[in-house]
Amino acid sequence: MSTPTIGVFALQGDVREHRRMLEACGVTTIAVRRPTELAGLDGIVLPGGESTTMYKLARTFELFAPLRDAIRGGLPAFGTCAGMIMLANEITGGIDGQETLGGLDVTVRRNAFGRQVDSFEADLTFAAFDTPYHAVFIRAPWEERVGRDVEVLSTVRSGPAAGRIVAVRHDRLLATSFHPEMTGDARLHGYFAELVRGL
Repeated sequence: MSTPTIGVFALQGDVREHRRMLEACGVTTIAVRRPTELAGLDGIVLPGGESTTMYKLARTFELFAPLRDAIRGGLPAFGTCAGMIMLANEITGGIDGQETLGGLDVTVRRNAFGRQVDSFEADLTFAAFDTPYHAVFIRAPWEERVGRDVEVLSTVRSGPAAGRIVAVRHDRLLATSFHPEMTGDARLHGYFAELVRGL
């Protein structure tokens, strides 16, 4: 697969930024707002935003169930911040009745690092990258539990949150606590694009 088509969930979040990063990696992108736009996708990105709003909008636009079914059927997905919450099998700190698309065998704590004023940046180590990755955390979640088959890609290295898991991969699903679309560093989008190309 030389030029995959990757959709970006476009009902809320940093849609343009993700599309720009993916296209820099040689990927064709489309904005996904309706179930019909899932057809022909090779992968999808679930951006940062507000997870409860994303869930409600996906229900309103009748996108939730078709997207959940596509991911269960093997569609590769990359969730960032709120998108990671959307992919998680379990949430702590969510609102009553909040549902997720699921598929990622993790438990995620919503707003784990604190409120907007507690946003921060950190250099992270990834085994796949030769140099540290500068990550931007905004009202970020973290993984409190990961399943046996989930690969931990990165943790916070220092400070009060040292050791907290902030990037994981489980088969065709990739997720980060932070916003890779805000850094100008396309390596994680490239990593996802290569994952999709390799299928």
